[in-house]
This record gives sequence, C-alpha cells and structure tokens, in this order.
Amino acid sequence: MNIGQNHIEKHNDSLLTSHQRKLAFLKEDWAHVDLESVIQKLVDFQIAIPSWALGTGGTRFGRFAITGGEPRTIEEKIEDVGLLHALNGSSGAISLHIPWDIPQNAEALKALAADYGLKFDAMNSNTFQDQAGSAYSYKFGSLQNVNKDIRKQAIEHNIEVIKHGIALGSDALTVWLADGSCFPGQLNFRKAFENTLESLHEIYAALPEDWKIFVEYKAFEPNFYSTTVGDWGQSLLYASKLGKKAYTLVDLGHHLPNANIEHIVSLLLMEGKLGGFHFNDSKYGDDDLTAGSIKPYQLFLIFNELVEGMDAKGMNHAKDLGWMIDASHNVKDPLEDLLQSVEAIMIAYAQALLVDRKALTEAQDNNDVAKAQEILQHTFRSDLRALVAEARLRAGAALSPITLYRGLDVRNNLVDHRGNTVATGL
Repeated sequence: MNIGQNHIEKHNDSLLTSHQRKLAFLKEDWAHVDLESVIQKLVDFQIAIPSWALGTGGTRFGRFAITGGEPRTIEEKIEDVGLLHALNGSSGAISLHIPWDIPQNAEALKALAADYGLKFDAMNSNTFQDQAGSAYSYKFGSLQNVNKDIRKQAIEHNIEVIKHGIALGSDALTVWLADGSCFPGQLNFRKAFENTLESLHEIYAALPEDWKIFVEYKAFEPNFYSTTVGDWGQSLLYASKLGKKAYTLVDLGHHLPNANIEHIVSLLLMEGKLGGFHFNDSKYGDDDLTAGSIKPYQLFLIFNELVEGMDAKGMNHAKDLGWMIDASHNVKDPLEDLLQSVEAIMIAYAQALLVDRKALTEAQDNNDVAKAQEILQHTFRSDLRALVAEARLRAGAALSPITLYRGLDVRNNLVDHRGNTVATGL
C-alpha cells in the first residue's frame, strides 16, 4: 500500500492551525535558541527499521499474530518501511537479518528501496539459531565453540552476510552472539574469548575498507551463567583488538537492571569506539518494549551525552553513528509500535539539542548540583512534540503519523491485500 502525498497534505491541512499555534508558543519560549538549526537536524536524523520488527514478535510460550497483513517477503517489508517513512519522514533505512531475509535479486531490491526513499542499513548475522541444512549445531556456541569446524561454519555465515550487504549497498555488519555457558565449569572463559576473537579476526579480514563491524553485547539470555560478549567492556576489548573498523554496538535492553547506560555511551564515544544503537525499552531485562515507553528520562539522558560528546568531536549526528530500532511487538500493531518508537527517539534527540550547554558546563564547573539538575529537567519537561512535528512537516511527512495511519485504515488495507499473513523471519 502506498500513502499518496495528497493524503498527507489533506491530513496536515486539517491539523495545521493547531500545530502552528503550538509551534509559535515553542518559538516564543525558546527565542534564545536557533530553532531553525534544531529543526534541520531533526529533518536529517534517520532511524533504521529492522526487517524483523515489521511483524508480531513472540514469547517463550508462543507467537500471537495480529489481524493479518504482515509482510511475507523482503519486498513487502520494504513496502512497510516505505509506509513508515512516508508517515514520519524519519525511517529512511531498513536493516536485514540473514538468513531470515536473504536477498535473491539485490539490484531489484535496491531499486525498490530507492522508490520509497530508503537505503540498506547494517546487515545482521545469525549464529544464535540452528539453520536448516547446516552441518553443525550452535547449541554450545558459534564463534567461541571448542569445535573448529563449527567456528568455521559461523565465520563463513558472517562472510556470506557481508557479501549480501555489499550487493545491497550496506556498509556495516552487526554481530550478536548468544555464545556463553549456563553452568559453572561448562566453559573455559579465556579459551572462549580467544576462540571468539580469532573468529572475529577472520570476519574482520573480509570487510571492505569502508565498512564497519559492530560487536553487540548482552548480559544474559539464552545463557545464564556467562556470556562471551557480556557487557560493554568485553565488547570494547574485542573492538580494540580487532582494529579501526570495529566498534561497540549498544542495545538499550542488553544491560543488567539499573545500569548507567548514559555513562557507558559517553565513555565509548570518548574512546572513538561507539558504533551505534539498537533502541528499545525495558522494565525488567531485555524486554524489547517500545522506545521511551518505560524510561523516557533515561532515553533523554543518553541523547544528552551523545549530543555533547559528538559535538565535542565534531561528528555528524545523522551519519557518524548507526541508529536503529530493535524491538519485539507482541500485543500492538507493529507499524504503530514503530511509529511510537521513532517519535520517542526524535523527542529525546530534540530535548538533548536544546540543553543549555554553556549553563550546564558552568554548573558542573562550580559543583552546583541543584542547578545542573534544573537545567536538564527543564528541557526534559518541556513539550517539544510540535518541534518534531514541524520537522516532519518540512520533510513532507504527516503531522500526526498514527492519526493518519488509522484514518487511512492501513492495517485493514494490508489485510485485504495480503490476507491473514504472519511475517517471515523470527
């Protein structure tokens, strides 16, 4: 289904008076700030959509499909991301997961993506599941495995993913490993690290010169005693040993409860080893909930450190880090959930852009703790939705994406076209 520009314009016209009133109030309240520059940064900022998030996710007990209309092919997944991008103007890339989404005709997929204004973001490998037709199982690990043939199989899979990415115009590989152990004594930690590093070196050698490899970490699950890339320190150690094309990737759900993620990203950025993000939210663990739905203040604090750190290094906010959602939608329409996540991320980014850096630095230099808190919370508590909506308007997207999505009855239109389908992958 395509959303015509006429539908967007009609929708925007119906909301324009109210929007302009809210924006005028914001401009008056923030008259001391160059809001035009902030709006342009919001227009430029793009958040990649993972191909596996376009259908309902699952739980340990089962997968509960929505009313249907989920994408059955890569082409339909590109179409769905195109829908999102038309609605919000901020979802200009799709990230594929191999072998869930194996490209059969790269040139045709590139052409289709271009029709929707999309590019291909980082490619994602999968050695946390046994694949049909594979000679070996990853039950006891992949890149860490004590069996060299199993490690070789996992290495070759990652190299295959790189080749698919080259054909699609991607420039990064994300490696997440379920490798680890469930019981004391099961694993020699040092040998597991060395095996993994040796395997990653072989994958790294296959990277084109202009590519990056993102080493993702996770504290637990599916292994519950140890994880071979269990935290940001271990990921940083791998990335540092691999070389200049290797970086740490931060998934917001991949931390132990109450971890100070904003501190982590600040230090990784300082070291030049922060590669990017998988955005989601959590209450208990790796819950994969809608970004900003549980801990919006933490999301803002993370962006506060990112904006300060990137500006200190002269980095391009939109291009120098990888930005992607990684969530699982069990009870919502996945497209509505993704629209909500993108909105929350854009709001947190806008808030961080408006922090009074000069006043905050002065408060920090004077150890004025209360003042520093007031500065951050003043920005966080400001309603900047109109600013984000203005960026959408200027990008040719909808002032209220979910309102238009529901007004056009998109899900039922997808069901009519596709039937009672469940998305491929996962």
